[in-house]
Amino acid sequence: MTDDFTNDNELSRPLRRIRSFVLRTGRMTKGQELAFEHYWPQAGLQLADGMISPETVFGRSAPLVFEIGFGMGQSLLEMAERESDKDFIGVEVHKPGVGRLLMGMGEAELSNVRAYCDDAVEVLEQCIPDGALSRVQVYFPDPWHKKKHHKRRLIQPGFVALLRRKLKAGGVLHLATDWENYAEHMLEVMEAAPGYRNQAGQGQFSPRPEWRPLTKFEQRGQRLGHGVWDLLYQTV
Repeated sequence: MTDDFTNDNELSRPLRRIRSFVLRTGRMTKGQELAFEHYWPQAGLQLADGMISPETVFGRSAPLVFEIGFGMGQSLLEMAERESDKDFIGVEVHKPGVGRLLMGMGEAELSNVRAYCDDAVEVLEQCIPDGALSRVQVYFPDPWHKKKHHKRRLIQPGFVALLRRKLKAGGVLHLATDWENYAEHMLEVMEAAPGYRNQAGQGQFSPRPEWRPLTKFEQRGQRLGHGVWDLLYQTV
């Protein structure tokens, strides 16, 4: 959860909260629209409905994985299919991405996926019970690469403290980025965050765990010599 801020020239205005995303516009395909129409009633979750009971939402008690910013949903679908013993909640503000996730969920007949089309910070605060999550995934968040925009980065002390509250004891926060500067920023924030232990050892990055699929974008980056940095922190 990033810090509030004001414009120096507009100090009289109320503080405006930095959101966890940049809202991208985009037209939905016909297939995505049909998927929304058909699958949203059973797989869609609404911020307005407030605090959820995961057991009620999924009809069972299982480890709950929460992914922030799943894009077009392909890796989330792969994980949900591979880890059928777990339940997955994804949050994405880009509606075509949510539509694509719903389409893939229907095609694969997955019953262990639910989605929010809302701001992840608000969903966490208003909808997810404390201690409910076994794993939180934040993969390739906006790096805000310009130094003057670093304060907009999602991975900040306040936000990881919020995630710590939502994770079970022994739960895992998994971060990944392909921006080295952001990786260093994440490492600095996480090493100072109370209640977490670096699974790779103090100050170390982790190898990509088997549950995180290798995306086509990442494969292309590897061929070009680009790095990807994973961080795995367990709550203590």
